[in-house]
Amino acid sequence: MSVIIETGEPAGTLPAKPKRNTGQAVLRGTMCKCPACGNGRVFDGYLKVRTNCDACGEALHHHRADDAPPYFTIFLVGHIIIPLSLAVEIAYRPEIWIHMALWLPLTIFSALFFLRPIKGALIGLQWGLYMHGFDPEAGDPDEVFYSAPEGAASQ
Repeated sequence: MSVIIETGEPAGTLPAKPKRNTGQAVLRGTMCKCPACGNGRVFDGYLKVRTNCDACGEALHHHRADDAPPYFTIFLVGHIIIPLSLAVEIAYRPEIWIHMALWLPLTIFSALFFLRPIKGALIGLQWGLYMHGFDPEAGDPDEVFYSAPEGAASQ
């Protein structure tokens, strides 16, 4: 039997967080805009994330994109470049130096082009889903607690 408190929620449950429009946040992030307001910029440079949005003040430094943007970028670029290069090879049979001159720069430039919007989209996804430090009710995610095992000598 659960106890109902004044809020109408069963005892021991927290009130629901306001729902964020995750799709809109991802699209805003893809455009390198703040996932919260859509006006401020996410990046301070090519891939360095701003500490706070310059328009609404939303803290953005909590993100934990880590290695995901390069993985998704490699996945996307590979699925674009490889079929194109195979189609060119089958249709025209160019010399290898033409392949190298065409596909190497195209691969590098497309990877650089997609990396930033993908990272912005992942930051928008994390904001929309209250992941990591984007949950205002969670503790400070930047605090790291370490306790030495029992019996370990402290220096």
